[in-house]
Amino acid sequence: MRGGFAVTSPRGRFAPSPTGRLHFGSLVAALGSWLFARSAGATWIVRMEDIDRGREVPGAAEAILATLAAFGLASDEPVVRQSARTPLYAAALARLERDGHAYRCWCSRSELEPFDGIHPPACVAPVRDRPPAWRLRVGSATVGFTDRVLGAQEQDLRRDVGDFVVWRADGACAYQLAVVVDDAAQGIGEVVRGADLLDSTPRQILLQRLLGLPQPAYAHLPLALGPDGRKLSKHEAALAVDARDPLPALGAALRFLGQPAPTERNVHMLLSRAAREFDPARIPRTAGMPPAFAAARNATSRG
Repeated sequence: MRGGFAVTSPRGRFAPSPTGRLHFGSLVAALGSWLFARSAGATWIVRMEDIDRGREVPGAAEAILATLAAFGLASDEPVVRQSARTPLYAAALARLERDGHAYRCWCSRSELEPFDGIHPPACVAPVRDRPPAWRLRVGSATVGFTDRVLGAQEQDLRRDVGDFVVWRADGACAYQLAVVVDDAAQGIGEVVRGADLLDSTPRQILLQRLLGLPQPAYAHLPLALGPDGRKLSKHEAALAVDARDPLPALGAALRFLGQPAPTERNVHMLLSRAAREFDPARIPRTAGMPPAFAAARNATSRG
């Protein structure tokens, strides 16, 4: 039992958004989730989170999948794309509305400024001449869970988040609801992802409870930072990993996750050994720079 729900499988997943090519930070998330799954003898799948079509880069999804395959990280099952799953999300929203957990809201960001950006327990928009979003009532919910990397976590949703969007005003399902529906539908027993999504986890657990869905285990991995301390995926100079020569980046990703970097010169042999030797207790709890960035910075400072 995990979090009060029976988990029958530790199935894992990697769920990239097709907003660009696979960079080192994404490789860390993919490899970390693969290691958690493979070390437990579990299935590992890839889900393409392409629900935000406005941010999608043409060809990025195919490029990501090809790069993952070159790194030995091919999905064990056909890749699922969120853009094809809107009816599932709409059914979940309808259930939340029926049970009194979701309501229409016309609030803009500027209208929430007097509330420090935290949405109150009702829509406060004075004008309703635009399409509404749907928000989830959080009530007095405080959600806690134990992260496999970061330990005990707790969040007061009313104080820290407020009623949050589950369906956007542009007609698209919001990330928080889509990921909960998909993880349950795909039988994901363990969610392994970057620590930038740690803050989203209590919202997703609340949705799981309200929808009667199983709660997976969670492990949030350290973020890879650029030389300026920003998250690598947000850094303009974030470099895509080289699918033509995957071994150096795989070794760097293993070291970044605190794991010994095998010396095998074959991708599949390297990954096999890494899965056998994987120890989650070695994963750092704080963000850091990838080994290559650290080496470049140190060389500069010495000069």
